[in-house]
Amino acid sequence: MAAVGIVGIGEMGSSFVERLLDAGRTVVGWNRTKAKVDHLLARGMQWAASPADVARQSDIVLTMLTNGAALSAVTSGPDGILAGLSGKLLVELSTIAPQDVIALEERVVLAGGRLVDAAVLGSPLTVRQGKLVIMAAGGAAAVDAARPVLEDIGPRVVALGEIGKAKIMKIALNLNLPAQILALSEGLLLAVKSGIDRSRALEVMLAGAMASPMLQYRAPFIEEMPAKAWFDVGMMQKDCDLALTLGRELGVPLFATAVSREMLSAARGQGLGERDFAIMYYALANAAGLREAPRVAGEPAAAPND
Repeated sequence: MAAVGIVGIGEMGSSFVERLLDAGRTVVGWNRTKAKVDHLLARGMQWAASPADVARQSDIVLTMLTNGAALSAVTSGPDGILAGLSGKLLVELSTIAPQDVIALEERVVLAGGRLVDAAVLGSPLTVRQGKLVIMAAGGAAAVDAARPVLEDIGPRVVALGEIGKAKIMKIALNLNLPAQILALSEGLLLAVKSGIDRSRALEVMLAGAMASPMLQYRAPFIEEMPAKAWFDVGMMQKDCDLALTLGRELGVPLFATAVSREMLSAARGQGLGERDFAIMYYALANAAGLREAPRVAGEPAAAPND
């Protein structure tokens, strides 16, 4: 069974490691802050001294980083993944610009490795439930080599063609997320300001056809925010920017994405940027004059703003 390396072990990366360990895989990991993965080391994940050492000790390396700059930092230089990738397979899972992963392929080939461009559809909860969908792009042989590992993380792997297509599909999917939260927030605030209890209104809104799977698990964050964001405002805004850039390149107007991005800017301006992007409800509530403060799991209830 192939040993799997992983570089970039945040919320999603941690859930990947747990699934791989549950499948009986040898997992070697590196993260910028080691203390954040102590719980995975206790479960049996092996620690590597550098991203290069992850590649040397693994057959397949997964990367899950915040942006293109972070990916470049862990792949470049004597301690970077490419320094240890000869004869190995790199599966790049970050949400980054298509041109960044296309450029990465050239560097991977020069290093003697192979690349799979991949992306996921889901959340840490989706991973734990075994319902994650994984999109993979690149050479057929490379995708086939990665498939057993990817299927240990999520049961459905969809091949999309050449390098870059998985990133494009991910961007196309993610622009829907803030737009759905914003539309739900607008409707919820109409109900709340008319005197309907927020919890009751949210219950009704999530009981009908409008409630996508994403809204089913994320809209309850309006009632209680997770202490640690699953996907914070800055990350969601970065994905909106990727979509807007791609839209300009392809001549596709993205009206809902542009409005959603501005509401995320409002959330950041109100000091809510570190929260999960479902905090958009509170940014809109503040604009509507309600001055509500979010309740956060594990923290005492906040007093309403003056």
